[in-house]
Formats: sequence, structure tokens, C-alpha cells
Amino acid sequence: MIHSLFLINCSGDIFLEKHWKSVVSQSVCDYFFEAQEKAADVENVPPVIPTPHHYLISICRDKLFFVSVIQTEVPPLFVIEFLHRVADTFQDYFGDSNVGDTLPTGQLSNIPWRRAGVKYTNNEAYFDVVEEIDAIIDKSGSTVFAEIQGVIDACIKLSGMPDLSLSFMNPRLLDDVSFHPCIRFKRWESERVLSFIPPDGNFRLISYRVSSQNLVAIPVYVKHSINFKENSSCGRFDVTIGPKQNMGKTIEGITVTVHMPKVVLNMNLTPTQGSYTFDPVTKVLTWDVGKITPQKLPSLKGLVNLQSGAPKPEENPSLNIQFKIQQLAISGLKVNRLDMYGEKYKPFKGVKYVTKAGKFQVRT
Repeated sequence: MIHSLFLINCSGDIFLEKHWKSVVSQSVCDYFFEAQEKAADVENVPPVIPTPHHYLISICRDKLFFVSVIQTEVPPLFVIEFLHRVADTFQDYFGDSNVGDTLPTGQLSNIPWRRAGVKYTNNEAYFDVVEEIDAIIDKSGSTVFAEIQGVIDACIKLSGMPDLSLSFMNPRLLDDVSFHPCIRFKRWESERVLSFIPPDGNFRLISYRVSSQNLVAIPVYVKHSINFKENSSCGRFDVTIGPKQNMGKTIEGITVTVHMPKVVLNMNLTPTQGSYTFDPVTKVLTWDVGKITPQKLPSLKGLVNLQSGAPKPEENPSLNIQFKIQQLAISGLKVNRLDMYGEKYKPFKGVKYVTKAGKFQVRT
């Protein structure tokens, strides 16, 4: 019934929160604070506040606000009765003195994730947009499954109490976004802008997913021919890898890993680029390709030695591929601008992009 509960003191500090299911960001309380501002008296807030995805049901007792987050419609009086029971428990625990005066106020920052009095000689804000492609490609080269998992990691070293706004060229690409508690969720819902007072140092600003398969560009293609002959002690292995999308960026750090069938004794291969190893115990072939130059596509081909008299392998192995592309978010996500309010200095700003292979498999 109740998803989360926030306790807020008269200074507007969220000093206690409890979540019974998944964690709901503190930014949902922005709707409560907005209702407080509109009310003639801060304690005279409407007991039920509808938001786009939740209902906020609250009571005020002894200078404390008990704000519950509900995801489905329930009888409000039932929730209000529960909140009064919680408040009674606090009263019993802290005695008959004013609970709001007993619990800490003033010692708490209005921004619990940021300490006061931060000072830097060089003020800088850097963001890393990191995306991983999970994909399964069938033997004909068609995409069976593709998804992008992305994060934006921040390194913020700014003096004072800066208020930042980060906007994107195409924010509608993003699905299933998870936010750091510093982000004002209401602003994201209405404008698709990340507005926040940042923590000091390194932190993860958001994580997200791009799950529409037509939005996921596959950056590499693989030509393969792996054959095992019936009643023969040898087979052929021929794999070529190349760039699929003309993105103007170099695909580097390419590694191809293949778990060969148990009947494989050894492999005698020739790479046109990079080097390979084959472990006859684990049957794992690893080809360290490096980076691709489109003028000369890397290939690895040669003979596969099989156990004599062993039956032909029932199925061909899959190729597991790792790669990295610097200065590119494969989803097409781009930061438009970063604005800072509340401080007068001009910080150094920068955004780096990188795309990596996650679980990237090619079936042969």
C-alpha cells in the first residue's frame, strides 16, 4: 500500500526515509514543498497531493511532516490513520516533549548530499557518458536482440553551492532512467532537463536504457565460416571483422573470444592483424585484434585439428566480441549545454563519450 515514507522537519530537511519496495527519489517531495509554498500556513498543506506517478498523503504532528508515497489509489483515511500511529510511536519513544524540537534541526544541511563551505582553486565539472551495447547477431547477420545500457558519471569540483542544469539534444531516446537523489524529478518530467545541486566529487548522475531495437546501431559486422567435416580430423576456421556504421570514429580494443567444441585438439591459424592464443585445456580461442582500419580488414583463418574418430560437433560456437569507441555515444545521445546558477565564477566544463561492448555475441 505505502511505497515510501519521508519525515520532514520544519526547516524542510528530509531527515529520515523508509522504503518498503524500490527506492523513490527524495525529489518526489518537491511536490509537497510546492504545496507548502502555496498554502497560507506551512502546516496547512492538502493531505492528499496527486503527482504524475504517485499520490502524496501527509500529516503534520509536533512540527514534523510525515509524507507517504502511494502508487495506487487507496482510501486516504486509512493511510492517514497509519501515519498517526507512526507519529504516536515517535511520541512514545521521545516522551511528551515536542518531538520536532527533540529531533535534530539546523545541524542538518538543506542539501544532505553536499557539505557546506566547499572551496576549490580550480572549479571544474566533467561528465562521462558511457554506453554498453548488449546484442545477439544471428548467423545471417540479422539482429536478434539489441539494447544499450548507459550511465552518466560526474566529477564535480565546484566551490560554494552551485545549481546546475544539464540539457540534451535528444533526451527522448532514454528509457527506464534512474536518478541520483540530487536531481529534481519534476523538472525532468516536464522539460527533460537534469536540474540539480551536485554532490562534491565523483558520483553517478543517471543510468538509463535504450531498448528500441531500431535505435540501436550495431557498429561492427563479422563474416564467418566455421566448418567441421563428418568423419574427418580437421575443420576450417575463417573469421573477418569490420566496421558496420560509418561514424567517423575508430573502433579499437577489439577482442574475439570463442569457446570451441571439446573435440578440438588444436588450431593452426594465421591472423592478418593482431595475435591469437588457443588453450587446448579450456578450448578457448582468444584473438586480440586491436583497432580496425577500414582499408585492411582483420581476418583470422586456418585449420582446426579434431580428435580422430570423434563425432562432428552438433553446433558451431558463438563469437563473443569486445570493443571500444572513444568520443561516441552509440545511442546518439548528446549533451546540449551545462548551465550554472547561484555562483558567479566560470567553471571548466567537459563531456567525454565512450561506447563499449557489453554482452555482444555473434552466432555462427
